[in-house]
Amino acid sequence: MDLQTLYYAIAALLVLVGIAGTILPALPGLPLVFAGMLLGAWAGHFEYIGVPVLVVLGVLTVLSLAVDFWATALGAKRVGASGKAVAGAVIGTFVGIFFGPVGLFAGPFIGALAGELLHGRDVGRATRVGFGTWLGVVFGTVLKLALAFTMVGLFVLAWVF
Repeated sequence: MDLQTLYYAIAALLVLVGIAGTILPALPGLPLVFAGMLLGAWAGHFEYIGVPVLVVLGVLTVLSLAVDFWATALGAKRVGASGKAVAGAVIGTFVGIFFGPVGLFAGPFIGALAGELLHGRDVGRATRVGFGTWLGVVFGTVLKLALAFTMVGLFVLAWVF
């Protein structure tokens, strides 16, 4: 195997791990996708993928980071979540990783609910806040997945054309 093929294989692996990272909160999803694409462009000596495409991909990567924080904050803010609820949602998301797909969906909700209960809210209000925060996390994940596949599509189009 020559070195260029190895670089392409590593680039593809980074992109795949990055796409998984859009769902798994412990991985920096779109930055890994971008790193893989940058490595792929570099391995091809920027013959197929030039600087303008890389700039667009970089902007989409930065946008994805903003989307992640914005969606969670919007979901929490719309239901009047406390800082403890937001922190609980983040902690619940990380803990949820260890419980598979169910944990990934239930973790943010349980964490936000626990945060609100610790804040002294009644169970009904805490449940509404937990659900609203969870919706924000899910909405952010969907947006990040859309951005990831948009980036892959742009990369492939630039490579082919």
